[in-house]
Amino acid sequence: MTIEWVHVLAFNLALLAAIASPGPSLLFLVRTAMAEGRAAGLFAALGLGVMAPLWTLAALLGLDVLFTLFPWAYSAVKIGGAAYLIWIAVQTWRHARAPIAQTSTRDHRRAFLQGLLINLANPKSVLFAAAVIVVIFPEGLTTADKALIYLNHLAVELVLQPALAIALSTGVVRRRYLGAKPIFDRIAACVLGALGLRLLLERG
Repeated sequence: MTIEWVHVLAFNLALLAAIASPGPSLLFLVRTAMAEGRAAGLFAALGLGVMAPLWTLAALLGLDVLFTLFPWAYSAVKIGGAAYLIWIAVQTWRHARAPIAQTSTRDHRRAFLQGLLINLANPKSVLFAAAVIVVIFPEGLTTADKALIYLNHLAVELVLQPALAIALSTGVVRRRYLGAKPIFDRIAACVLGALGLRLLLERG
């Protein structure tokens, strides 16, 4: 059985739900776009958008099976990811009261790298991708099918993530953020820290 348009539609709806769901990637994009402006937000969005489809590609290539066979590999990635999220939380808390000018001039390549690392930080993404693929797509996917799924995911990410960044960096949104920066940053730090601790402590 070959892939049909209904399979791709269902997959894209699942992607939309995943992108819009509260989590470290969305929280990171929200804060970056509002705190550091459109350019930094777009670079962060591109980092997030490039990494997420790689988890899908990994699932298509069987990395979920590797994680099942070698739990230590999954644990190593999970611990590293949790540590990174907690580090981001600490840095966000420490600089909550810093004037926006101190963070808006940073190298935008760093925003891209942080976007990559934020989505790399959660190895559960490959398990989620594997589950979605099994539920939505027929068995016996060919190499061309897998390439299509990956490229479709990449296209969705590279459209939606920058669109979110642009929306979040508009003047009205950014002014409201600046008015409550210390409060918002500390809430963001607590959420990111909690997500990191949850990833670190949960079993499986």
